Amino acid sequence: MNIKFLGTAAAEGWPALFCQCDACKRAQELGGKNIRTRASCLIDNRYLVDFSPDTYMHKLIYNLDLSQVESCFITHSHSDHFHPLDFEMRLDGFAHIKDRIPLNLYGNSKVKKLFDYALSGMDFKDVVNYHLLQPFDEVEAGDVKLVALPADHDKREDCFIYIIEINRKTLLYGHDSGYYPKKTWDELEKYTFDGVILDCTFGPKDCRSGHMGLSTDIDVKNRFLEIGSAHNNTKFIITHFSHNMKLMHHEIEKIAKSHGFITAYDGLEVEI
Repeated sequence: MNIKFLGTAAAEGWPALFCQCDACKRAQELGGKNIRTRASCLIDNRYLVDFSPDTYMHKLIYNLDLSQVESCFITHSHSDHFHPLDFEMRLDGFAHIKDRIPLNLYGNSKVKKLFDYALSGMDFKDVVNYHLLQPFDEVEAGDVKLVALPADHDKREDCFIYIIEINRKTLLYGHDSGYYPKKTWDELEKYTFDGVILDCTFGPKDCRSGHMGLSTDIDVKNRFLEIGSAHNNTKFIITHFSHNMKLMHHEIEKIAKSHGFITAYDGLEVEI
C-alpha cells in the first residue's frame, strides 16, 4: 500500500492564511517541509482520504491525475477536510474523462447535507455517487475494505477515523481525533495494523480531547502494542499539525523520532 501525504496541516494551513505569529514567519522563511497545506492523503493513486480546499494545488504540485481516483473517504464535514464545491469540476464540460466512471464519495450525514446544498440543482447522476456511512459500517470500495469508527472530535456530527484494508495490508487513518472512545478501541483490538496515522495537532503541547499532542500519540502507540494491534514493523506516523504547536518540521521530527514516529510532511510517501 502506497500512502502519499498531500497535505499535513490543520485547518489554518501553515503558514496560516492571515497569521503574523513567529511560527508562521519562520515556516515561510525556512520553506521546504515547513510549508503545510490542509490535510489529505492519496492511497495507491486510487483512493483519496478527505477532499481539502487545497486539492487543486495538490494536483499541480504532485502532477496527479485525479480522474483516476475511484473513491473518496471523508472523515467529517469541517472545511479543511471537505470542500464540496470543487466536485462541480467533474461534470461534463469542466472535465473530459475517458472511460468515465462515477466517483464514489463516502461520509456522514452532515457531509451529505453539505454536498447536496453546495451542488443543488446540478445533475450528478453517474458523476459522483454518495454513500452514507454510519458508525461501525463496513463497506467494500474497489479493492478496499473500509470500516468507519467513531472519532473523539466534533460532538455535532459522526466524525470518523477509518480502517483501510487493501491486499492484506491494514492502515488506520486516525485523525482528526483525541484519544479514541472505548467503543472504538473495542473494534481496533480486532485488527493488526501495518500503518497507523495519528493526529498531532498540538505537537509537544498536551492535548487528549478533540485532537492529540505527541504525549497522547505515545499513549495510543503503547496501547496498540500492548493489545497486539501493532507489530514490530508497524509504521506510526504523525500528521495534522497546527502552527500553534510552534515547532518547525526538523524540531518536531527530532522529538518524534526518539519515540518511534515518522513525522509527515507534504509530499511524503510511505509504503506499508
